[in-house]
Amino acid sequence: MTDKHVIEGNAGRWFEELPVGLVIRHAVRRTVTESDNVLFSVLTMNPQPLHLDAQFAAETEFGERLVNSMFTIALVVGLSVADLTLGTTVANLGFEGITLPNPVFHGDTIRVETEVVSSRPSGSRPSQGVVGFEHRAYNQHDKLVATLRRSALMKRRPAEASGDRPE
Repeated sequence: MTDKHVIEGNAGRWFEELPVGLVIRHAVRRTVTESDNVLFSVLTMNPQPLHLDAQFAAETEFGERLVNSMFTIALVVGLSVADLTLGTTVANLGFEGITLPNPVFHGDTIRVETEVVSSRPSGSRPSQGVVGFEHRAYNQHDKLVATLRRSALMKRRPAEASGDRPE
């Protein structure tokens, strides 16, 4: 039995729902913990004492350990997934223009906004399109801590998924 009022599927947006200029302020935020930083650094074989050694870091210009920048970048993208690409992306095609203008410390709460900066149908895959996202991340003091551009291969809206998404 099919109920015509049931919505299946994804939380992400289809290619057609990502026009250039769209800005999404993602509702989900995340406070970075010491455990996040240490585990990520160890899992990725990064022994940088600036991330792992409190005594070493205390003697730097920062005065404390910094969160691994690769964790910051992964978190920025991750915080955008539910609103943008969950169930609607085929693959990430590339990352560029990564900047980290301010450090992230243990206890910082990161929020992200994303702007669609480019969009084009795929020339070789008619059911897909390429979308360029610019992610901007801020800490709890509204300081910009990261920007990056990401190109993603996105699914086009299937014929059976017609109709507007409830906002």
